[in-house]
Amino acid sequence: MDRNDVPAYPVGLRLAGRRVVVLGGGQVAQRRLPSLVSAGADVVLISTSATASVEAMIAAGEVRWERRRYAYGDLEGAWYVVVATDDPEANAAASAEAEERRVWCVRSDDADAATAWTPATGRSEGVTVAVLTGSDPRRSAAVRDAVVEGLRDGSLAAPRRRARTVGVALVGGGPGDPDLITVRGRRLLAEADVVVADRLGPRDLLDELPPHVEVIDAAKIPYGRAMAQEAINAALVEHAKAGKAVVRLKGGDPFVFGRGMEEAQALAEAGIPYTVVPGISSSISVPGAAGIPVTHRGVAHEFTVVSGHVAPDDPRSLVDWAALARLRGTLVVLMGVEKIGAIAAALVAHGRDADTPVAVVQEGTTAAQRRVDAVLGTVGGVVKAEGVRPPAVIVIGDVVTVGADRE
Repeated sequence: MDRNDVPAYPVGLRLAGRRVVVLGGGQVAQRRLPSLVSAGADVVLISTSATASVEAMIAAGEVRWERRRYAYGDLEGAWYVVVATDDPEANAAASAEAEERRVWCVRSDDADAATAWTPATGRSEGVTVAVLTGSDPRRSAAVRDAVVEGLRDGSLAAPRRRARTVGVALVGGGPGDPDLITVRGRRLLAEADVVVADRLGPRDLLDELPPHVEVIDAAKIPYGRAMAQEAINAALVEHAKAGKAVVRLKGGDPFVFGRGMEEAQALAEAGIPYTVVPGISSSISVPGAAGIPVTHRGVAHEFTVVSGHVAPDDPRSLVDWAALARLRGTLVVLMGVEKIGAIAAALVAHGRDADTPVAVVQEGTTAAQRRVDAVLGTVGGVVKAEGVRPPAVIVIGDVVTVGADRE
């Protein structure tokens, strides 16, 4: 029977503290070394040269380098060897020594002559996925990618058999497009028992949840407006204490005008474990989706993000509008649609040019996205005339005019 027609026997090697020899310091070694180092192997590289990335690993003390050619005896005491030089004779000799010493040997130049094959591997939350398809490495990689992605986003059902750690995950859902939530955020949603969702969160993700998941609309929690946050905090604590895995799904990032720290403090006071999953903030993603860079070489070397939910003359405002007017960079205003007229007037009064370009992007990254352009002196009236409504991100500065011409 031809050995190459027999399927490989899959096994996980525990290489921590064990000698592994890598012959050749080129691109193959550059791909293989990080996983060997992560596995805790005692890696010895034998090669006359190495790529810059491999040299960086050597300089960091992760790999021991013997700068020379392979010689018989180099595999003594090794548990595993990767043969990847550009010298066919050296590769064949090392492979023969590995066979003699019964050391599992991977050959980059001749898979049929190897005694071991490297699977396409991927990792997700403590799970290692390894795929072998014989002589078709591209298919191996494709299957690996599909399985890992399914585990990460929850589309591949793989319930945990060990007890889960109950608590609350404060998850930033991103600016609105469900594809822009982080991988970790999507996975935690797939594992949740209860989801407390904001109206500005990626609502389409809620339709993907299993039927048993309880979804609580934070905007509809009873109590007066002043008590809404306290009621949300209480709901998080109540469900977590009941032993459920809770996700607090918020738009954007939990800590960028998202009151996430208030919820974290309430959970900490109640002794509830929590984790924070950062999200893509609308302050940079929405302008980007509308073709506006918040910084650009030669145009803006800074950008400032402020809340516009209270007017500049409101005693509750913590924003120094006079200082902002003196800045030369980009100003991004969140939650400012209702107050944009007063905000623009304050900036102009404090010295910002009334002809400064302004773009207002409504419902950015979603199918309903639209962009309205104006200048600082007219934006208040334009927003009213165009019927712009929240949620919208307002970008003020010369970066608004940077980019491809628009029809």
